[in-house]
Amino acid sequence: MTETNYDYERFFELSPDLLCIASSDGYFKKINPAVPALLGFSLEELYSRPILSFVHPDDQEKTRLYRAKLIENKNRYYFENRYLTKSGETVWLSWTAYPIEEDGVVFAIAKDVTSKHKLMIERADLLARLKLANDNLNQLNYAASHDLRSPLGSLMSILRMVDDKNIADPDLKEIIGVLKSTGSFLKNSVDEYIDALKKGNTHEVERNQVSFQDCLNNVLAGMKALINLSDTQFDVDFSAAEKVYFNKGYMESIFLNLITNSIKYAKPNESPQIKIQTEQRGDMVKLSFTDNGIGFNMDAVKNNLFEIHQTFHENYDSKGVGLYLIHSYVKSFGGSIAVESSLGQGTSFTISFIAEP
Repeated sequence: MTETNYDYERFFELSPDLLCIASSDGYFKKINPAVPALLGFSLEELYSRPILSFVHPDDQEKTRLYRAKLIENKNRYYFENRYLTKSGETVWLSWTAYPIEEDGVVFAIAKDVTSKHKLMIERADLLARLKLANDNLNQLNYAASHDLRSPLGSLMSILRMVDDKNIADPDLKEIIGVLKSTGSFLKNSVDEYIDALKKGNTHEVERNQVSFQDCLNNVLAGMKALINLSDTQFDVDFSAAEKVYFNKGYMESIFLNLITNSIKYAKPNESPQIKIQTEQRGDMVKLSFTDNGIGFNMDAVKNNLFEIHQTFHENYDSKGVGLYLIHSYVKSFGGSIAVESSLGQGTSFTISFIAEP
């Protein structure tokens, strides 16, 4: 076989990576064009100055240690450090170096990984800003919920002082009863919400076996006046799956927001009809919630349905928070939620919960 003569110098010259041969005393002996192209220094400058003079001041001591370990171990070595270009910019280089003891030199290849480090810095900055925003939001929620406790406590104290046994008017007696039950429900909800905020992390929120019927009953008791006024009718069947591993407060909030939306977006001059049922599918429990309301255009909504402050109907007192909360509750515990709707045909939600922890 005839031996082929290759021009290895061209490989050295054309490589996009930084190829270097450095002396044991810390100077460049040979470099390829990629080095001056990245750093902006001339070949004369690069050969005449110690290599450490091009290294970022904060990384010079670390680079000395890298070089000492490299020479001591006489083995291939990997490390990253920062260099300063002639214009003063910082670049990150990822080095693979190998010493040749008998020649007193080090062969090294470097890749420019500046973009990777910029992304890491941007990601860390974004996470820090998201954490700050989340902390501020939790603090605001806590403060708002905490401030509700005082007037709610005063209201409940006044209502407890009312002796409805001595009230002759049946309508007034019913109103007092509704106020008591609604106030009690609202106070319990605020207390549970504050407790959840104190824990500060959804993974620490209490989870246990939750009864669908018990949660629904609590919500219906607190909404009694609104349900009677709107003449809302319910068809409920939890026989296929009566309980699920979830948070009680979150489940009540889900029912509260779904029922409120069904009443709010009912067809004009037509009583809201709500059907709620469960089913067990393998390791998942599915809760379906269907109403006969005005519905909405799914194509127009697309992926924005569960975004905060998204509203899909005009002339309604809607803040676009309810569905966002429902989605957050379900997703935080590994579940999912699907929606089907069309204009004039009502809306159907299917929520999938993990049956057991």
